[in-house]
Amino acid sequence: MLLNRRLFAIIFSVTVFSLTYGLSSPLLSFKLIHAGMTESMIGFNAAMHAVGVFAIAPFLPALFRRVRPATLMLISLGAIAIIFLLFSVVTLPFWFLLRMGLGMFSEIIMVQTETWLNGSTVERARGKVLALYTAGMSLGFAAGPLILAYTGSDGNLAFYISALITAIAIVLIALSGMPRVEHDEDAPEGFLRSLKLATLPIMATVLNAAVEMLGMNFLSLYAIKLGWSESASALLISVLMFGAIVLQLPVGWLADKINRLSLMRVLAFLAAALAFIWPYILAFHFLSYVMLFIWGGIFVGIYTVAITWVGERFKGSQLAGIYSAMSVAWGAGALAGPLLGGFAMQYSLHGLPWLTAAMCLCFALFSLRPSFRMLN
Repeated sequence: MLLNRRLFAIIFSVTVFSLTYGLSSPLLSFKLIHAGMTESMIGFNAAMHAVGVFAIAPFLPALFRRVRPATLMLISLGAIAIIFLLFSVVTLPFWFLLRMGLGMFSEIIMVQTETWLNGSTVERARGKVLALYTAGMSLGFAAGPLILAYTGSDGNLAFYISALITAIAIVLIALSGMPRVEHDEDAPEGFLRSLKLATLPIMATVLNAAVEMLGMNFLSLYAIKLGWSESASALLISVLMFGAIVLQLPVGWLADKINRLSLMRVLAFLAAALAFIWPYILAFHFLSYVMLFIWGGIFVGIYTVAITWVGERFKGSQLAGIYSAMSVAWGAGALAGPLLGGFAMQYSLHGLPWLTAAMCLCFALFSLRPSFRMLN
C-alpha cells in the first residue's frame, strides 16, 4: 500500500514537471505576442527553459548523492510553486529569468523521478510502470492548455491554479516519502561514456524535448493562423497529450513483449508520416482532434520505450550517468526546438509540421544504422 502511495506521489510530481511547460508555453506565448513580441523572441523566451536545464545538469549527480531524494523533490516543487506566483507580479523582462528557473527545478524533478523509478522497478513490470510515468508526464502537458482554456490568457488565475497543484504534490511527497534506492551513492559514468553506451535513447530524448517544446509553444499559434479560435487551438494541445496518456498503456505493454529498439524505430517512422499530413487535416476540426490524439500517443511512445530500454540494460552508476546525459540531451532538444520553431513559423505558414516531420524522420533514419540494428 505504501509503495502504491509512493508511486502515485512520484507520478503526480512528474505531472507537475510537465505542467510547468504545458501551461507556461502557450500562456506565455499568448501574453508575449499580445505584448507585441515577435515569434523569434517568443522562441528565445521558451529557450530559457533549456538554459536552466543546462545550468543545473552538471550538478545533478552530486546533488543526487548528497541530498535525499525526498528533500530534493520538496525543494524543487516549492521553488516551482513560488516561480508560478512570481509570474503574476513581476514585469515581462524578468520572465526570461523565471523561465530559466522553471527549467532548472523541473529538470531536477524529471531526472530524480526517472532514476528512482527505474532503480525501484522489477524488470517484468518496467514497461508498464514507465508507461504510467510518461502518461503522467503527458497529463501535465495536457492539463496546462486545459487550465488556459478555462482561465484565458488574461489575468493571473492560471498561475495561481498551477501553484496550488504544485502545493498538492509537495504534500503527497512529504506524506509518502522517497527513500534512497540501491546504488544512489555510486559515482556515475561520464557524459561521453554514457553517450556511447546509450546513443539512440539519448537521441530519442533530444527528439522528445525538441518536438514537445516546439508543439507547446507553437501548435496553438499555428492553429490560430489557420483560423482556429484561441480556446480551440489550446485544446488541440490537450487532445494531443490525452492521446499520449491513453496510448502509453498499450505502448508499455508492447515494450514488455517485443524488441524495444525495433518498436522505437517503427513509432518514429509513423510519427514522421503523420506529421507530414497535419496541414491537410487541420482544415477539419474533428479529424484534427482524432489525428493529433493518435499522433501524441505514437510520438510520446518513442520516449517511453527509450527510458524502458535504458532501465532494462543499465544499473547503478551506469544508469545514473546515462540519465544525467539524458538530462543534458533534454536541455539540448528543449533549446533547439523553440528556436528552430520560431524561425520555421516566421518563414513558412506550415513550418511547424514540416519541421516536426523532418526531425522524426531524421531520428528514424538514424536508428537504422547497423550498429543500432544489432542491439537487442
